[in-house]
Amino acid sequence: MDMKKVNSLDFPEFVSVFRNVVERCPLVAAAVWSHRPFSGLEDLENHFFAFIDALPKSGQEGILRCHPDLAGRDVLMGRLSDESRREQSHAGLTSLKTHDRLRLLHLNQEYRKRFGFPFVVAALLSDRATVFQELARRMHCQPESELRTALDEVKKIIHLRLIDLLDSHYFGVEPPQGRGSERRQDASERGDPAPQASSDLEDDPHTHTKEVEN
Repeated sequence: MDMKKVNSLDFPEFVSVFRNVVERCPLVAAAVWSHRPFSGLEDLENHFFAFIDALPKSGQEGILRCHPDLAGRDVLMGRLSDESRREQSHAGLTSLKTHDRLRLLHLNQEYRKRFGFPFVVAALLSDRATVFQELARRMHCQPESELRTALDEVKKIIHLRLIDLLDSHYFGVEPPQGRGSERRQDASERGDPAPQASSDLEDDPHTHTKEVEN
């Protein structure tokens, strides 16, 4: 799908295609649709980033809570989204031996207790060893710092999922670094409107998806 096709999508089509760019949050895609036409991948993803950045802390945490635990119950029950299943499989997390799976389960639980949301990492850029190392390292971060880090990982996931949906020539684009502040500044200089934060996401966007889906 090229950008011309993306810009031609009506609202239901756009939401259907981009509904899981942000894991289980089609309302983000619904908000981004209104900013058409997009000039390219960077412009499109900037609007996804800006929406997340504009949310209050509770909404940002809600975005994170929509992500499944790595190698968690959703894997065992077959409830992962297609995107998450592909990403976790790439990192070797859907075929862990019992010892490693139980160890990851324990680390995930400890992480949730500390921060209130699941551990999120761009699995397509990781392997199982990296996942364990990062989870152990980030467990000791301060909550505000870890929230920023987790949202950075969400943005990497957004970038990679958009690449997967768009033309293959975008595969040479590097994943976003940091919090996307430079890209937001570029968008501001172009005069691009910033998306408004949705109060529906302040608690947990997972609970507000059915209206868009239907």
